[in-house]
Amino acid sequence: MELSSLGLGTYLGPSTETADAAYTEAAGAFFAAGGTVFDTAANYRGGRSERALGAAFRGIPRGDFFVSTKAGYIPMPETTDPDEGPRAWFHRVFEAPGILSPDDLVDGCHAMTPRYLAHQLEISRQALGLETVDLFHLHNPEQQLAHLGPDAFYAAVEKAFEACEGFVQSGKIRAYGVATWNGFRLPPGQDGHLSLARLLAAASSAGGLDHHFRWIQLPLNLAMPEAYLAPTQMLDGKAMTALGAARAAGLSVQTSASIMQARILRQLPDGFAEALGLQTPAQAALQFTRSCPGVTTALCGMGRAAHVTENVAVMALPKLDPIALESLFG
Repeated sequence: MELSSLGLGTYLGPSTETADAAYTEAAGAFFAAGGTVFDTAANYRGGRSERALGAAFRGIPRGDFFVSTKAGYIPMPETTDPDEGPRAWFHRVFEAPGILSPDDLVDGCHAMTPRYLAHQLEISRQALGLETVDLFHLHNPEQQLAHLGPDAFYAAVEKAFEACEGFVQSGKIRAYGVATWNGFRLPPGQDGHLSLARLLAAASSAGGLDHHFRWIQLPLNLAMPEAYLAPTQMLDGKAMTALGAARAAGLSVQTSASIMQARILRQLPDGFAEALGLQTPAQAALQFTRSCPGVTTALCGMGRAAHVTENVAVMALPKLDPIALESLFG
């Protein structure tokens, strides 16, 4: 199976049955149009996004699609007992069964302990209706950097990676990665910076030279081009962009926020899409992101079939060449 250069994301939308049905329809339309990559997370729309994809996957042969999900943030319940406050809910769902303690939480919302990751993966597998998830990300692990400090943080990541190696061995996932927001965009020395070299070292400690840390996810769009332009990583003594470092390390890359939840589209100058031979600003933004060297799949939220029809037209086009890419930044 070939991974499509665009992937269907499932972050946005209300937690309603109407939105669920729309996502399921959009996922089916995306696959019918040649899309093979789907991205979600345990906390997206309170878990409903995973279940909506699971409904779509029931009509698709398992070997014909690739799905990534994530764990890290505490999924909030869709409905709450008015007599049960958040603390009592946390105790009942996580603390009493021994899944998490309050001390495991960072900022009251994030955890990546092995037991918690295992719990979330089981929920994701059930929601998606899959025995094996293709890719399991730690969700914004840099959320914990300031709280733990660098050394304790990378030690915690190593323990999480050890758990992920176990998930691979038990057939529950095929590979793991880190889905980030600021981590790879920030330069060394700045709070929140993620070092790909240290992540790779953690993976080697967790799984040896044949470890299964195979992917990273990071934002990339015309308003947030750091992954393509900024040398935020040091690998083998060389300063590199995040995309360049991933390529040098043999990692595949998913990009998030490819159209910045549509906000970037209002910032594009008149005639920008037409200058690239495209019809809409969304297509132009996606064409930039998918064309950056090192990008495997550009993710884009597509909660309706109409979004799919507009966006997938880009997949039939050649990617922009390096000269055309560089010209976009003067």
